[in-house]
Amino acid sequence: MTPVVAIVGHAKSGKTTLIEGLIAEFRRRGRRAAAVKHAHHDFQLDRPGKDSRRYADAGCESIAIVGPHRSAVLKWHDPGYPFSEILEAAGSGADLVLVEGLSGGPYPRIEVYRAALGKGLRCDAGDLLAVVTDDPAPEGCRRFAPQDLGALAAFIEAHAAAAPERRTALRVNGEAVPLGAFTQSIVANTILGLISSLKGVSKIDTVSVSIRAADGANSGASTP
Repeated sequence: MTPVVAIVGHAKSGKTTLIEGLIAEFRRRGRRAAAVKHAHHDFQLDRPGKDSRRYADAGCESIAIVGPHRSAVLKWHDPGYPFSEILEAAGSGADLVLVEGLSGGPYPRIEVYRAALGKGLRCDAGDLLAVVTDDPAPEGCRRFAPQDLGALAAFIEAHAAAAPERRTALRVNGEAVPLGAFTQSIVANTILGLISSLKGVSKIDTVSVSIRAADGANSGASTP
């Protein structure tokens, strides 16, 4: 999966401006960046009276609009739709996906912080890769000034390059459960150890496990 970094922070902290600058900086470096906006409220792209709205009102599952230079896919889904699938689709052909928001997600986070807002960090300092701010960074946080786009882009590239190839993802009832590196290693090694001892199993590249609990709840895990 394409590396993902979430740019988080309180409203009006400057997340959009930072992502805009990073996209241009990555393009200058020859990198292809994709952007995903995580919204807590619903939105509407299919305007009343347009063909796409007529298709939607008729009950279609998704609409693709294709032009000479751009295309868009509008998909209807339940609130529990796996966000990882959206990221995978958005990141196709890109070197990096920048997500605006999603402060509670399982992805690496960089927070944009402004002391003038009168609020502390949105995330725990220990859960952040870095803080982007003109103010002093909280103790223990790697700090970048908002104008230091080159240094921040290099830092993100280094983090993406250093990320281990093997990833362990856990979903419970369709929702991603954050796993630290140590927990990922334990889960992966336990599952791989059990599977490698089974008859007929040789080389293992990807493992998918689905478990239905006794009460009917579902949980899933995959280990690339």
